[in-house]
Amino acid sequence: MSDKKVKVVGICGSLNEKSTTRKALEVALAGARETGVETKVIDLREYDLPFCDGSKTMGDRFADVKKLSDKVKSAQGIILATPEYHGSFSGVLKNAMDLMGFDEFEGKMIGLIGVSGGSMGGLYALNTLRLIGRSLHAWVIPEQVAIPEAWKAFDDDGNVKDEKIEQRLTSVGKTVARFAFLHSSEQSKEFIEAWEEAPRNPGG
Repeated sequence: MSDKKVKVVGICGSLNEKSTTRKALEVALAGARETGVETKVIDLREYDLPFCDGSKTMGDRFADVKKLSDKVKSAQGIILATPEYHGSFSGVLKNAMDLMGFDEFEGKMIGLIGVSGGSMGGLYALNTLRLIGRSLHAWVIPEQVAIPEAWKAFDDDGNVKDEKIEQRLTSVGKTVARFAFLHSSEQSKEFIEAWEEAPRNPGG
């Protein structure tokens, strides 16, 4: 196994100061830390990001684009958390992801969290993020958390009121961390390489 510490970052797709999205993400990252990995919240309020213009040089021209890219590149696992706006995920998260690409996401483990003020819990947003993760050649874990009527889900201190929601958020964090650990271990890499190089079974 590699001696390098496994890291999981969480990207918060909300700029709201009292964001329930951020609260949910913090619970998931706490679950990830229980497995022994390092975690970091990437709060997009702290980044001065330009709109993506499709060029390849934005990281050279804008310091915060490079800062964002470097932090995501350094992680083996990523949790994307978003509010649902008009049936999709937030524009600020979309722009942040457009400023990145395969270098940041390919081969990484991704977990998804969606919140909404209505009854759907961000399911449309999560479905779209799952497609994007696949297009970036990332591994999006099957389990996800959709929190409907999120304004009811947390108390004033940011604690989750519903134990089942808390367990699901914690589970997403742990699952991303565990698979990120396995995927980054030398034993796993050696096994995968050996399996890929093995001759085909003529009777298979």
